[in-house]
Amino acid sequence: MKLFYRKYGHGPPLIILHGLYGSSDNWMSIAKKLGDYFTCYLPDQRNHGLSPHSNVHNYKSMRDDLAELVDDLHLDKFFLAGHSMGGKTAVCFAMKWPEKLSGLLVADISPFVAGNTYNKSFEEHVAILNAILAVDLSEISSRKEAESVMASLVRSAKIRSFTLKNLERTSDNSYRWKINAAALLENLNNIMEGIDRPDSESQQITGFPVIFLKGEDSDYLPESDFRDIQRLFPAAELIKVPHVGHWIHADRPDAITENLLNFITYY
Repeated sequence: MKLFYRKYGHGPPLIILHGLYGSSDNWMSIAKKLGDYFTCYLPDQRNHGLSPHSNVHNYKSMRDDLAELVDDLHLDKFFLAGHSMGGKTAVCFAMKWPEKLSGLLVADISPFVAGNTYNKSFEEHVAILNAILAVDLSEISSRKEAESVMASLVRSAKIRSFTLKNLERTSDNSYRWKINAAALLENLNNIMEGIDRPDSESQQITGFPVIFLKGEDSDYLPESDFRDIQRLFPAAELIKVPHVGHWIHADRPDAITENLLNFITYY
């Protein structure tokens, strides 16, 4: 699949992958801050933003979408970062093509199945996606009306606000969703999936720096998973970002930029 992407800056290439409900728009300010150090590529993953929609949505397809983009950009080696769903996509790419990477940053997601938090997270995503699908676009005349419809299903104003960034006004003054909520709901089990936990005979991935950022107030990257992460990536650093939840890039963008800039010393 040919992904839509944005490009900023100059220097060694860095690709940043957004998470579920996100898009390249969410990372523009960070990319602009990094533009004196990296050439930043911000793709929209399938079923998000301005990229094509598909009934297929799993980590193999997203990994292969990224590989196609890398080929189209003629990148031999690059830095890769991803948040949440984008972080899992990034790990899947690293496992398949480690020789392509100069460095890997994963923001607030475990690459493994969510364990004890799986059911809670699954139900939260079901509520969000059903809230999107509950909005009758032919009946609304403002973003505020759409939010009012969603409020009964999604209590968090912050989550509603973030999700509503996917709602855009069209040239005929109506509204459309850039996000393919129906396909995401149908594939939610795939999105919640993770890689297998490594055993003693698993192949270790080395040769580039690896950073996992954990939001202190988030459950998406349990510290108990770090032992298995280091079995897969022996050089991985786990860095806890204080006083922040899952959306590190929104609440503490400096934590993202500072750690990505640390990669420059390895280039």
